Amino acid sequence: MARSDFAFSHRFRVRWSETDAQGVVFNARYLDYADVAVTEYWREAKFREMAGGEPLEFHVKKATVTWFAPILPDELIDVMARTIATGRTSMTQIVEIHGARDDGADDLRATVDLVSVYVDLETHRPMPLPEWVAPAFVDFDKQAPAAVANLETSGV
Repeated sequence: MARSDFAFSHRFRVRWSETDAQGVVFNARYLDYADVAVTEYWREAKFREMAGGEPLEFHVKKATVTWFAPILPDELIDVMARTIATGRTSMTQIVEIHGARDDGADDLRATVDLVSVYVDLETHRPMPLPEWVAPAFVDFDKQAPAAVANLETSGV
């Protein structure tokens, strides 16, 4: 996806401790970065606030990292997240990790695809997603620059 396909982006600096002996970000850190992205994405979308005090607990069922280019120590990176699918008990979110760019250009370093399952914490078994979850993320993700541009050019 392009940066303009994301309504959410979060920038932070790579710490020295996140790198390996090769002088690049250690492989496992990509999942840490995805966790930061999803946490901040949910915060920005006000996902927990929409729950009205209802417990919302998820377990990551699947995480797939696709690497494109290295990330270096002390580098600024942008992590972007969006929801690409919801099912009966799960949702799929994509995280893209880019080198920080203020000109809007893409500098894709990795993608992380996450499937998270809504669970009952007592049993750790899947439960149906509340009905409001899918529309909440669809509405938030519609704010992406590409989505807004498409609405404007279609006359909607």
